[in-house]
Amino acid sequence: MKFGKKLKHQIQETLPEWQDKFLSYKDLKKLVRIISSAPVSLRLRGLSNSGKAQEEFVCLLDMEMDKFNAFFMEQEEDFIIRHKELQQRIQKVIDTWGPNGSQPSETDYREEMEKIRKEIVNFHGEMVLLENYSNINYTGLAKILKKYDKRTGGLLRLPFIQKVLQQPFFTTDLVSKLVKECANTIAAVFPAVVEEGIREEKENREPIMVAGRSIFRNTVAALLTMQETRRGSSTYSHFSLPPLNFPDSDIIQSFQLSSPIPIL
Repeated sequence: MKFGKKLKHQIQETLPEWQDKFLSYKDLKKLVRIISSAPVSLRLRGLSNSGKAQEEFVCLLDMEMDKFNAFFMEQEEDFIIRHKELQQRIQKVIDTWGPNGSQPSETDYREEMEKIRKEIVNFHGEMVLLENYSNINYTGLAKILKKYDKRTGGLLRLPFIQKVLQQPFFTTDLVSKLVKECANTIAAVFPAVVEEGIREEKENREPIMVAGRSIFRNTVAALLTMQETRRGSSTYSHFSLPPLNFPDSDIIQSFQLSSPIPIL
């Protein structure tokens, strides 16, 4: 399956509500076809439609990068706020209804913690999906630039990718830190959350949902995609994302998903 179709399929597997925030790969590919269809002699002299298409291609690349940055930074800011609020809510429940709280109540404690448990699992999943968003869009940019250089004889890939590496949407360190902190909170405060999440999905009992789809299943799809796009291989180069290895776990093995986007 070609990358454009794989990209569309993976968007549906993760979070289709973000569809217009992903790379416009089809439009960029169309411009590459127009540019490469003109004779080299005319293309170099600017005497064909390819000259205008080339300007549009570069302009669209810049616009797409701005789109990624705006969306990513908006999500990142929201995640920072939500992470702090969840930590404060957990502490408030402990201080109020916990064994040593001001109003100890096992019933109230369990009810409130269950609400927070579902929210924090959703939150963790959304952050993983944003990391996947960054990976997929970088991969798409690298592929379309490779196609451009190969078909037109241009040398746009290296300088543009160097610019991409400095962009906010590519710099996922903060989100990765929040994901780890969230996972640590789940392990410390809700140690049975993973097993319960798997059981809920298998038994179809009250699965955790976002926009009508299971965030748990979407997160697994995103993890598999990231594992595939960032794995080491014989075709690994300085344009590839660094390898990312996930340990085998019941989470990933619980669902049979379509194969993720490969980097060729």
